[in-house]
Amino acid sequence: MPAPRSGVAITYASPFLVLILLLLTLLIRRHFALSPSNDRSWVNDNQRLAKAEFDGETVTIRNVRDFKWRTTRDFDERWVDFKVNLNDVTKIWFILEYFEPDRKEMAHTILSYEFADGTRLACSIEVRKKEGARYHPVKGLFRTYELIYVWGTERDVIGVRGRCRRKSNTHLFEGVVLGPGNERRMFESYLRRTNKLIDEPEWYNTITNTCTTNIVGHVNEVYPGRVPRAVAILMPGLSPKLLQRNNLVVIEDTLERTMEDSTIDQRSMEWDGECDFGDWIRTR
Repeated sequence: MPAPRSGVAITYASPFLVLILLLLTLLIRRHFALSPSNDRSWVNDNQRLAKAEFDGETVTIRNVRDFKWRTTRDFDERWVDFKVNLNDVTKIWFILEYFEPDRKEMAHTILSYEFADGTRLACSIEVRKKEGARYHPVKGLFRTYELIYVWGTERDVIGVRGRCRRKSNTHLFEGVVLGPGNERRMFESYLRRTNKLIDEPEWYNTITNTCTTNIVGHVNEVYPGRVPRAVAILMPGLSPKLLQRNNLVVIEDTLERTMEDSTIDQRSMEWDGECDFGDWIRTR
């Protein structure tokens, strides 16, 4: 009796399947062979890497961004150095930026450090953008973007979001720091990672190496177990309930009231350009 036709089909399909598997293997090998680099053609606002220089109890942060943004494409470029005593960190602020009102899962998270003299310095962990490149979360899974710790003044890092990104919705919360000295430890943890990226660049990854996963990593380094695993870490737009449940930010009355009072976009737009931007957005 002749062999079934199905057996013949399988025989002829085998070389095709082998070719597909070979191509997939080559693509995967090429993917993992890619190395992150600090030597690319970057956009202006990602051009310089910050660097922390320690001298006893004092640190000087080089290449702090202090751009004057009129729009996201129209700005005056300015880079400054910031010197501070490590013991002078008094508060940590948490910024949550929703990119679009109807996409509540998608958001960006930032920390800002306040010092004894009232000055503040923000750090945004984000994709380091190459000239002409556009961010997409799917591309962020495949070694497309490097990671950068952007240190900047609040009028730059927060202002560009509250004043220039018309679709976004930005919230500012005061962080709850448990244990004496943990403000300084968080600051130092950020600075060490900032320096590490100079010599050992890393790939951004939409799931494993983002703004929020890194913030959680720093918090848990300083205070082990403070932030548990949660979907909100992967989808930071869902983080307000996590923040409330784990006592990570100051909640006034109810979460809903806090979310309303923490919105700073309108206050950012009304900034007079003269007084300190950080002071202005904290007034009500």
